[in-house]
Amino acid sequence: MSALASKTDVLVVGSGGAGLSAAWAAARTGARVTLVTKGSPASCNTAKAQGGIQSAIGSDDSPEQHAQDVFRSSHDTADMELVSVLTGEAPEAISWLEGLGVEFSREGDGYRLARCGGASAKRLLQVGDRTGHAIVRALRAALAAEGVEIHGHTALLELERPNGHIRATVDAGGDRRVIDAAAVVLAAGGRCYAEAHRVGVLTTNQPGSTGEVAEIAKRLGAAARDEDSLQHHPNGGAWPPPLKGYSIPETTRSYGALLVNADGERFVEELAPRDTVAEAIVRECAEGRGLETPDGRPAVLLDTRPIEPEIAEQVLPYMMRRYRAAGVDPLSEPILTYPVLHYQNGGLVIDRDGRTTVEGVYAAGEITGGVHGRNRMMGNSLLDCTVFGRRAGRAAAQISR
Repeated sequence: MSALASKTDVLVVGSGGAGLSAAWAAARTGARVTLVTKGSPASCNTAKAQGGIQSAIGSDDSPEQHAQDVFRSSHDTADMELVSVLTGEAPEAISWLEGLGVEFSREGDGYRLARCGGASAKRLLQVGDRTGHAIVRALRAALAAEGVEIHGHTALLELERPNGHIRATVDAGGDRRVIDAAAVVLAAGGRCYAEAHRVGVLTTNQPGSTGEVAEIAKRLGAAARDEDSLQHHPNGGAWPPPLKGYSIPETTRSYGALLVNADGERFVEELAPRDTVAEAIVRECAEGRGLETPDGRPAVLLDTRPIEPEIAEQVLPYMMRRYRAAGVDPLSEPILTYPVLHYQNGGLVIDRDGRTTVEGVYAAGEITGGVHGRNRMMGNSLLDCTVFGRRAGRAAAQISR
C-alpha cells in the first residue's frame, strides 16, 4: 500500500458497505479517492449482516408498496423523500450488486424471496445467511479493480473548511496527518458498541462502532435527527456463551420459527416490525413469563424446530454451524434469545444525494438519520448502504470537479 495522500478529490471515511459503495461511485467518475478507516479494513458491521437485502421485485410487489411498509414500520417518522429513493432504486441496486459478482440465492427460475418483519410481501433477497459478507467481498474486489486504496488504522480526528475545501486531520497509526479534499463522505457507522459498553448490555456490533465521526461532523455544523433512537435486534443470542450477543438471523422467523415463553405459548406475531417483537420479548420476561439463562440473564425461546431441515441447511448454514459448534442443534431444540443493541436509527441529516447541512460534507449508511425514521425494517440497511453510498459518492465527485 502506498503512502497516505495529502491531497485528494474525495475522502471517504469508513470501510463498510456505504463507504465502499461511495468510494466506488466516486472513482468511476474519474475522481481521485482516498478511503480511510480507523481499524482493520476488514472490520465492519456490514460484513456481519446476515438476514438479506430488500427489493420489490416480486409480481405482487412494487417500490411504492415497499415505501409504504418502510414508513409504517417507522411509525410515520421516516423522511418520505429518502424512502422513495431507497425503495425506488432497490431493483437497480440488486442488478448492480449482481454485476459485481454477488450471487443471490435462487429458487426455481427466480430469486429465493422471504418475507421479513413489517413487510407486506416477500421481498428479502439473501446469499444464504451471509448476505453482508458477500456484498462486502464483492465491493472490495470492485474497489481494487478501480485502483482505490483502503488505508486502515487511520482515524479521523477533526474536520475543517478553510477556503471552501475540506481539511481532515487523521491519526495514521500514531502519525498525525492532514488531508485536503474537495469533499468528504462520512460512512463510519453508528455508536451501538460504545453505547452497549456504557450501559452494560450485549450488542451485535463490532468494537469500532463508537460514533465519534458523527460528533466531528456536528462540531463543523452538521445537523442531526433522532439521535436518541437506537434499535434492538429482537433475536440476540442469549445462550450458550459463544453465542451471547450473536444476531440470530430474522429469517429464522420468516421460514417458520416461533417465539414462545416459558409455558410454550406464542406471545407475538413473529413477522411484526422489529421494535414490536423486541418490546414483546422484554415485556414477557418482565412480567414473569420468560426464562433465565444459566448466567442469570432473561430470555425466551426461539423454537426453530418448525423450519424444514432441508430449508434450514440452505438458508441458515452459518447459524446452524455456529450453534452446533457450541453444542446446540437448532433443528432439535429451541434456542434461548433476548433483544440486543443493534442499530442506530438516527444520525446526520441528509438530502437525496447524501448532502449534509455542511457544504462539501456528505454522509451515507448508519451514520445518517431519516431513511428509516425511528425504527428500521430488517434488510433495509444493506439497501441503504448501496443506494445512498453510491449517491453520496457521485455527488461528492461532482463537487470535486
